[in-house]
Amino acid sequence: MSDVEIASKGLSEGKVGMFSAAIIGISCIAPAYTLSGALGPTASAVGDHLPAILLVGFVPMLLVAIGYKELNASMPDSGTTFTWATRAFGPVLGWLGGWGLLAATILVLSNLAGIAVDFFYLMLSQIMHKPEIAELTRNVPINVATCFVFVVIAALISYRGLDTTKSVQYALVGFQFAVLILFSCMALWKAHNGQAWDVMEFSWEWFNPLGVGSFSAFAAGVALSVFIYWGWDVVLTMSEETEGSSSTPGKAATLTILIIVVLYQLIAVATLSYAGVGDGQYGLGNQAIQENIFGELATPIMGGLAILMSLAVLGSSAASLQSTFIGPARTMLAMGFYGALPKKFANISPKFQTPGFATFVAAVVAFAFYAVMRVISEAVLWDTITALGMMVCFYYGMTAFACVWYFRKEWFSSVGSFFAKFLSPLVGGALLLTFFFQTSYDAMDPSYGSGSEIFGVGLVFMLGVTLFALGAISMALTWWKNPAFFRGQTLTRGLPSDKMITVDEVLKLD
Repeated sequence: MSDVEIASKGLSEGKVGMFSAAIIGISCIAPAYTLSGALGPTASAVGDHLPAILLVGFVPMLLVAIGYKELNASMPDSGTTFTWATRAFGPVLGWLGGWGLLAATILVLSNLAGIAVDFFYLMLSQIMHKPEIAELTRNVPINVATCFVFVVIAALISYRGLDTTKSVQYALVGFQFAVLILFSCMALWKAHNGQAWDVMEFSWEWFNPLGVGSFSAFAAGVALSVFIYWGWDVVLTMSEETEGSSSTPGKAATLTILIIVVLYQLIAVATLSYAGVGDGQYGLGNQAIQENIFGELATPIMGGLAILMSLAVLGSSAASLQSTFIGPARTMLAMGFYGALPKKFANISPKFQTPGFATFVAAVVAFAFYAVMRVISEAVLWDTITALGMMVCFYYGMTAFACVWYFRKEWFSSVGSFFAKFLSPLVGGALLLTFFFQTSYDAMDPSYGSGSEIFGVGLVFMLGVTLFALGAISMALTWWKNPAFFRGQTLTRGLPSDKMITVDEVLKLD
């Protein structure tokens, strides 16, 4: 049982079990998509300590997940970071936490759509044996139009509810895992036989995070690895639709992270063994291939089976594009329900019991952002991935600290409470916010990320500042139009023993 009575928002209940939730969490992380775009930049930052930095990135994720689990057990609410930070710190920080989650998901939705487009045309070129088809992705009008189709399809599947979502994800996640494991095994086999591009002898030093050259490189690597793990918290946004809403989502989130870290270590070791970290044709340090590592390495490693990797990354990005809609739609639903956004966002589809209006808004904003960024520059779109890592560190860190403060009267009630409600989220949150501030500082350098700049300041930093500025402006407008939330009338700051507002009380405030 949860400690706090949560007002029902009209979502369908009991639609997802622990296994289904973990599958959706894995699909949202999208290992094939994320690794294809992040392995190269991470290896460039930390060299052959790639496995170590992926393990280090896993540690704060696990510690923060423990905090998420405790918060969900007390308040199983689809608003997650927004709701929990509001209960712990009040409406302003709660709203900004929700904005951080929304900004991160909109950024990743746009990148997911872009990757899906790239691999769609690569797949067609491989099937038809016409390399020129792969170049269609560089035609901006065709690229943007194809992206629009993918976004519409993904939004419609999400709109139809979690039953449809589960059916799609089982097949796509299973196929993705099979191809990634096959790719890794073939890379290791070729490295073992001396057929690799740049054979690197296995070394336990790869797993030593202290071997990274500088703290800036370390922080950059962790920020990128945080992006690689990001997405597991979608499991918590489905809590009101999950069997055993106060316990199952937390267990599913932990299971998701554990499965992913094992897969990532296998892939990191395999790619290092085969390609090395140099800047040669297939080296992980070659910036020319870093936007699409799997697309470049699949043919030399897998030969005629390379098309399977194209299908896997396409399926991964398409699956994640669809499942990622769950998070922002349900966060906006909660924000609309509690009056932190206009009430339209709280609208539920009578037929599918899903946040229809919020899903539609997420799709429109994600596509518009992608279209604008794609027209400006491919490099601008790539820099959004690094900016995404900053946003994730921010809202994950805030959620972890919300756990610490919310349960402050229970820290020493038992050994379990000390570790789960105080120490674990405190350390995890501190690590992530440290990486957030370090990366923000480093991102001011024009050479950071793609090397793009605005008035002598790095584009990644400018993107981050712009996102926070938009959040502050949006919050001010909401405060002006809907002051009840900011007065603490719809979602009150409190402790686990304090009762939250009921649905009838919320409706009376309209």
